[in-house]
Amino acid sequence: MPDYAADAIALLDEARAQGAQLLDTRFTPEWLATHAGDRMLAEGVAARRVVDKSAEQLRGEVEQLGARSRHDVCDRLGAITCPTLVARGRFDGIAPPANAEFIAAHIPDAQLRLYDGGHAFFAQDPAALPEVLGFLRDDVSV
Repeated sequence: MPDYAADAIALLDEARAQGAQLLDTRFTPEWLATHAGDRMLAEGVAARRVVDKSAEQLRGEVEQLGARSRHDVCDRLGAITCPTLVARGRFDGIAPPANAEFIAAHIPDAQLRLYDGGHAFFAQDPAALPEVLGFLRDDVSV
């Protein structure tokens, strides 16, 4: 059996090295030089990375990655009967487009909406939050 903790730590180190481009695949130095809002977002995320983490926080990160690697409910998506919105950023380097497309295709009548942004599309695309709230407002039974 592979040493998942070691694999997870290596994955975390790789993600930290890739930095901003995982958050948004457009986040090259050239892009960030000309997009002040995105630069502030990337700098805020980077600032969180330099804070020392306790052993417990690091263990939590590894455990979360482990849980994600074993969590699979794909075969149950078709049983979802409530209105479903699958929202994603077009330039998300963390959650691949194929994941959202798969989820939307396997939930009956699910809507897939793409937004201009990456993993933090709510902060990047001004249309995202109002549309998601509108979906929830229209489809929530009181």
